[in-house]
Amino acid sequence: MSGPTPDNEAARAPIENRAQLTSYFTEGFKPKADWRIGTEHEKFPFYKSNNRPVPYEGENGIRALLEGLRDSYGWEGVYEGEHIIALADPNSLANISLEPGGQFELSGAPLNTVNETCSEISEHLKQVRHIGDKLGIGFLGLGASPVWTRAETPVMPKGRYKIMAPYMDKVGTMGRDMMFRTCTVQVNLDYSSEADMVKKLRTSIALQPLATALFSNSPFLEGKPNGYQSFRSHVWTDTDNSRAGMTPFVFEDGMGFERYVDYALDVPMYFVMRSGQYVNTAGESFRKFLDGKLPQLPGEKPTMKDWADHLTTIFPEVRLKKYLEMRGADSGLHKSLCALPAFWVGLLYDQNALDAAYDLIKPATAAQRQSMRDEVPAQGLNAKFMGHSLKHVAKDVLEIARKGLIARGNNEEHFLDVLDEEVRKGHTQSDVLLEKYNGTWSKDISKVFTESAY
Repeated sequence: MSGPTPDNEAARAPIENRAQLTSYFTEGFKPKADWRIGTEHEKFPFYKSNNRPVPYEGENGIRALLEGLRDSYGWEGVYEGEHIIALADPNSLANISLEPGGQFELSGAPLNTVNETCSEISEHLKQVRHIGDKLGIGFLGLGASPVWTRAETPVMPKGRYKIMAPYMDKVGTMGRDMMFRTCTVQVNLDYSSEADMVKKLRTSIALQPLATALFSNSPFLEGKPNGYQSFRSHVWTDTDNSRAGMTPFVFEDGMGFERYVDYALDVPMYFVMRSGQYVNTAGESFRKFLDGKLPQLPGEKPTMKDWADHLTTIFPEVRLKKYLEMRGADSGLHKSLCALPAFWVGLLYDQNALDAAYDLIKPATAAQRQSMRDEVPAQGLNAKFMGHSLKHVAKDVLEIARKGLIARGNNEEHFLDVLDEEVRKGHTQSDVLLEKYNGTWSKDISKVFTESAY
């Protein structure tokens, strides 16, 4: 479900017609019996001795961390030039990769149950703690870097980031914050047909701001409160609006793979990979590429791998690939990382639950959905949706999700307990951290490196 873009003979064949672009998505069709759960999460490495960020180089750096995991646990190294930049599990589709500022990401294997994905997370955290302890490295489960400035944040040696960062400066004010100073947890889920995809996509986009509120966990920046429940979510409001947001076209009549193809074709490109090297095509049109008119590669037409790569550079609240990616939540501690897949699996993998969730969001207008999205970063569960407090909406949605999990019969519903308790108290994790900061911490932000570490 997750993992690198396939690079085989079929993927390298030139695209001959538009139908191939839509067929990319139909290749993701799976019967319900084959639906899987792929959970990804990011975290901030830091030196436990001084709470400083971890650079790539050095005997106690990110490279050493990757090499330690490779040598101790059987991961295979993935290299870009001389640099190890990721790890792949030879026995599954799981991998470990680096985000631009050194955020350490597990992209989990496609698994059958939330229990399995939570166990996978536990094993991963056990491994990184083991190697991290040897190197004096800890890991922070927050949605935004709480202390380090952009200048203090290290830069990982990956070619795509050298293209993305300068382009971000041209299209928004917070693109570098997104790249270098935020962490998320997301779950990737399957669909069985075009109609199933559309219903799941509409439901999950409409409810994505609710997930943002429930999992908000980024109230600090540069050593003090930043005024947001989810600063990570706020960052996306001015990162690059041509490739982010609530995608209102999804709710229009005629929505399907063809419509998403049109959307994706109009999202400006970042790069093309050729002979293992990144070709900078930032701002160029994939439509021109289809016509062989890309200035950087004149006369050359894209391959299916180019199309798959391009789709990974689109960042809406829910991203369509050969599965659906739920992208709205801040990263958090272990119980939060397990609750996120439980929330979405409960809503989307049982038909009765999906129908109920869809009926709940169906009356909402585009303006109401956008208003909720606009309010949530600062207000969290105090935001409104269709005139109702999100705390009340959350209670109803969590009940639907719980019934969906119970119907699956895998004893997964207990993972929602942490969210039920949060809604009952009306306190998000950001609220908890802010209360401690203003109370028992006496505004000593260094406490967050203990409170929010794995």
